[in-house]
Amino acid sequence: MCFCRPFFNEINYNLAYIKGLNMQEKNISQVVISRLPRYFRYLGDLKDEGMERISSGELSKRMNVTASQIRQDFNHFGGFGQQGYGYNVNYLYEEIGKILGLDKKHNLIIIGAGNLGQALANYMNFEKRGFFVKGIFDCKEEIIGQNVRGMKIMHTSKIADFIKENNIDIAVLTLPKQGATEIVKTLVECNICGIWNFAHVDLDVPDSIHVENVHLSDSLMKLSFKIHDDEE
Repeated sequence: MCFCRPFFNEINYNLAYIKGLNMQEKNISQVVISRLPRYFRYLGDLKDEGMERISSGELSKRMNVTASQIRQDFNHFGGFGQQGYGYNVNYLYEEIGKILGLDKKHNLIIIGAGNLGQALANYMNFEKRGFFVKGIFDCKEEIIGQNVRGMKIMHTSKIADFIKENNIDIAVLTLPKQGATEIVKTLVECNICGIWNFAHVDLDVPDSIHVENVHLSDSLMKLSFKIHDDEE
């Protein structure tokens, strides 16, 4: 199974979104929070280009978001800018990274060692954002013990002990929905902080556990709609 760079960029920022979910406790809307990873991505590109400062107007042209919306979003967190000067790109990049929790280390496990699970485990750029894959699990006996990027696939029966021993914050579910429902019970008992859910099922978890659902087929269907709509 082959995954292109844009796909991995998207999942990288979805992980950042999980970290930013605690912003809801500060009465900041989920819509604003969901835009933060995109700001972070664009600012990272500007930083790589060597740009030192940028105005909300210039940023709006790049991102196709109004300048007033950008200012409103940033004002939730203190503004960051200076009238007549704009935004210091490096400073804003770092501050949004802190808001998203990207200045901290988070340990992950992947549950489901199929094509998608192994692709995620082999993706090297997670570490650059502070996400470290510590273990990969599956229930299929025939693949237990196989090596994925230096990690041996472990049986799902060992998940609870592994979470406690390795301070795991986030569980990534890349398994069929039937298995996901059972595994979630274990994750809840272990007080996992966040779940990145690729399984096509809505998870029943306490409010204290943050869930980010990723439905790849939904995204493809949205693309199909746009193409079809253009043909009408």
